[in-house]
Amino acid sequence: MSEEEKKVEAAPAEAEANVRQSIEHKPDDPVVSPKALLAAGCHFGHRVSRWNPKRSKYIYGKRNNLHLIDLNKSAAQRQVAYQALKDIVSKGGKVLFVGTKAYAQKAVTEEAIRSGSFYVAKRWLGGTLTNFHTILKRIGLLRTIEQEELSGELEKLPKKEAAERLKLKAKLSANLEGIKEIRKLPEAIVIVDPKTEHNAVAEARLLHIPVFALGDTNTDPDLIDYLVPANDDGEASIRLIVGLFADAVVEGKGGEPVYAYKDADAAAQTMADRLKGVDQTEQIKSIRAKLRDDAIARRKNGKRNARKRFIKKNFHRFGDQNKPEGENKPAADGAAKPSDAAAAETPAAPATNAENNGEAK
Repeated sequence: MSEEEKKVEAAPAEAEANVRQSIEHKPDDPVVSPKALLAAGCHFGHRVSRWNPKRSKYIYGKRNNLHLIDLNKSAAQRQVAYQALKDIVSKGGKVLFVGTKAYAQKAVTEEAIRSGSFYVAKRWLGGTLTNFHTILKRIGLLRTIEQEELSGELEKLPKKEAAERLKLKAKLSANLEGIKEIRKLPEAIVIVDPKTEHNAVAEARLLHIPVFALGDTNTDPDLIDYLVPANDDGEASIRLIVGLFADAVVEGKGGEPVYAYKDADAAAQTMADRLKGVDQTEQIKSIRAKLRDDAIARRKNGKRNARKRFIKKNFHRFGDQNKPEGENKPAADGAAKPSDAAAAETPAAPATNAENNGEAK
């Protein structure tokens, strides 16, 4: 056997050895490089006015009226969350990724598919977990319509009925595409922005399903089992953290991670040192995303408050509408008031004896 043939035969073994070496790492190795976190803008929090005081421990400071997340102090949380999710998957557990925000949908969909997990990226249907049997029925209906379309049975139906079935299929597919193959409740749920996905968090807590979340400075940590503090508005930040969760699932199945344990920056640095020389492009994108998110929230709150002020100011008008028509209209000038008319119609009282005696005199 020639040397070239020996190299060809040894190539698969060497590749497998390289994969194992890349997967094997020390427990103290950082899951992700702080340099990569800063480049993705993971350190940007929300506006100072929107913070949750329970998150003060992981806030480094503020800049441009935005809180900055301390990536050094949150490193332990990333390690714990990664290892916990990996352990759940290694025992055969299934994971559900949830992220319905516009700039989270693509990352959630792609990373969930890469890790072989379920996902919800369009809309969280109320009762997806707590009313799971009904969701399974809707999934069954979706499969039935798809089977009818493949077998040609829809073509045999009247045009109107076939159009209604296809319309129903499109609606079901938009909401259930990511969980079409689900058979039982997931053993873990990964969420982007628990404030937005509060219904999913509530259902998971009710069923005692561990919640892994990417949360910003406005997130309540008491509602989350494994919280990773990071920017939940920037696309690059969401992609990186969701990618880490997907890597935990992949590694739990014996695969090779894409984002985790790459370019580990083991050198001890302060947060101030790490903020120097960071790529400004991603920072600008993250700041713009924050401002856009805050502007939307202010508009919603402003409309709500304006409506309350209008109702409070005009409450007497709305109350008067319930009275009879005659009660609200003031009496016209020169018109006799009801009390005057009653007095005019009342006959004069008869004269007393004293008055009669006086007249006689």
